[in-house]
Amino acid sequence: METILLTIFSFTLLFIGISNRLNTFIRMLTLQGVLLFGITFLKLTEINWINLAVILLETIIFKSIAIPWFLSYIIKKNKIIRETEPFVSYFWSLIIITGFIIMSFIISGSLELPKDSKPEFTVAFASLFTGIYIIITRKKIITHMMGYMILENGVFLLSLTIGAHQPILVNLGILLDIFVSVLVLGLFLNKIGNTFEEMSIDNLSNLKD
Repeated sequence: METILLTIFSFTLLFIGISNRLNTFIRMLTLQGVLLFGITFLKLTEINWINLAVILLETIIFKSIAIPWFLSYIIKKNKIIRETEPFVSYFWSLIIITGFIIMSFIISGSLELPKDSKPEFTVAFASLFTGIYIIITRKKIITHMMGYMILENGVFLLSLTIGAHQPILVNLGILLDIFVSVLVLGLFLNKIGNTFEEMSIDNLSNLKD
C-alpha cells in the first residue's frame, strides 16, 4: 500500500510539471498532503503514539488544508488564474522531471539503505529536485512558493525514513512547516501582492532597500 501511495506521489510531480493553472498546483499540493498522511500512518507505526498523532495532525491540517486554503486565498485576492509562460516548455518539463525520478531511483539504488526505505528516498529526492526545478523555471512568485512546498514535502519524506528512530527530526520538520505557512506565506506574499499588480519575479528588480 505504501508503494502505491509513493507511486501516486511521483505522478503528482509529473502533473505539476505540465500544469499552468495555479488551482491545479494547489490540488496537487493537497493530494500530496493526503498521500503524506497515509505514508506517515503506515511508516511510523512503531514510534510513540503521541509523536505519531502530532505528526499526523500536522500533515493533514497544514499540508492538506491550511496551506492549500491560504494559497487559494492569495490567488483569489490577487486575481491570479494561471502561470505565465515558463522559461522551459511544458513538454521539456515533463521530460526533465521524468529524468529526475529516474536519477533519484539510481541514487537510491547506489546507497546502502534498508530495502524498505529505498522507495521513500527515491520519491523524496525526486520531490527535492522537482521543487528546485519549479522555483528556477517559473516566473510567478506564488509558484516559487509552491515549488518550495514541493521541496519541503521531499524533506518531510526524507525525515520519515528515520522517523521511527529519530522522531525529533520529524517534529523539527513540523516547525519548518509552521514557519513557512505563517511567516513566509503570510508576510511575503501579501506584501508583494499589495505592492505589485502582477506577482512576477520580474518585479523584484524594482524593490529598493
